[in-house]
Amino acid sequence: MTDALKLPFAGEEIVRRLSADLEEPKWLLEDRLDAFRRYLELPIETNSLFTLYIDLRAARWAEIEPYRETGDAPQVSDVVPEGAAALIEVAEDRVVARAVSKEARAAGVVIDTFRNVLRDRPQLLRDVIDGGTSLPLNDKFAQFARSHAALGLLVHVPRNVTLEQPIVVRWSAGTAGRGLISRTVVSLGQNAAAKILEEQIPATAHPDINGESPQSLWWGTAEVSLADGANLSYAGQQDFGPRTLAIVNRQSTLERDAQLRWALATVGGELHKSRIDNRLVGRGSGVRQVEIGFGDAKQLFDLTSYTRHIGQDTTGDLLSKGVFLDRARGYFKGMITIEKSAKGTDSFLGEFAMLLTKQARSVTIPSLEIDQPDVRRASHSSSVGPIDETEIFYLMSRGLPRELARKFIVMGFLEPVVARIPMQDAQDRLRTLLERKWPQSSDQQAA
Repeated sequence: MTDALKLPFAGEEIVRRLSADLEEPKWLLEDRLDAFRRYLELPIETNSLFTLYIDLRAARWAEIEPYRETGDAPQVSDVVPEGAAALIEVAEDRVVARAVSKEARAAGVVIDTFRNVLRDRPQLLRDVIDGGTSLPLNDKFAQFARSHAALGLLVHVPRNVTLEQPIVVRWSAGTAGRGLISRTVVSLGQNAAAKILEEQIPATAHPDINGESPQSLWWGTAEVSLADGANLSYAGQQDFGPRTLAIVNRQSTLERDAQLRWALATVGGELHKSRIDNRLVGRGSGVRQVEIGFGDAKQLFDLTSYTRHIGQDTTGDLLSKGVFLDRARGYFKGMITIEKSAKGTDSFLGEFAMLLTKQARSVTIPSLEIDQPDVRRASHSSSVGPIDETEIFYLMSRGLPRELARKFIVMGFLEPVVARIPMQDAQDRLRTLLERKWPQSSDQQAA
């Protein structure tokens, strides 16, 4: 099958060279090659419901040269930020900070690169990724990351360990003409509990809003494995610059009674393409997911979510929200699948978008596929439209100017994700990012 992506930086020779340079074991090279074969065979979109809503025209792949060599910076900070249990920070192609608090280290928490883990404790990584099941095997973008990742990170929390403070994973990217392809693996042992805050920020101030410089690329994953009774809160903020392409696959596998909460916010980037796959395998497992996107100018957010109920008495509560200004566009595509084995499922999918200008566009496609009639709930809901005028009228009747009323409604619409961010400083930063999106002329009118 023809590779419709036409990535000039894809190839078997590149895969083999990456693996050799990283001194990877044979099983990991074979894993990469299996992924590359799948990448070549897969279409860009396998779901016929979603094929009309794939738009990669903004991506100029030929301008981008991904990093092939990654590693540690000459000086790597070992300071844990206040309010965090651990930190790993990657600037472009280098780890610039890596630290674990004394308490987390004593508990056996690991946060490190694939290369170091393969040297010291290889089985930790192999248990999660060997065989490729930590990423969707039917997704072309996931298989490219699996085959071509130049840098991998592992976060591991042992069984029965509870971390009250979050683990921070921070990426900065944006150098014109360069890109990073990476993987992040998260593993929680039986009855472990943790919070992760992933921050994606620009490497420099947001340059070149006119789109004249070469694009940059950040392509990554979050591969989550939760053992019986594990509990994870995973928050993500993306604020890349206006010339950055961001592509991310997140997949979770939940065993018996495991619980996962996603809270994901997308603000930056020229093109942001995301896919989340939740696999509720164990009885009583559950996922709560809130995802927002706030776009302006000509940004495109393509947000897809799949939740597969496999075990009995599993629950899913999935909510996607978007706000779009100028000529920004948002695609919200979701699928809940309830397999024959999944008796007692309770699952809801909601997709909602606000259009603040006549040129903005959004599409919502919530879907259900049910093979088990004995469920507690299986439903979906969606809407796309401007702000409800009755809500504006209510706030104006309380003395607020019209534009300020509109702003309050939009910020309240997005607040459910902000409130789930685990660190107060990070919450405040996200609120500031959302505030900056609001048109300055509207603020002046409100004043």
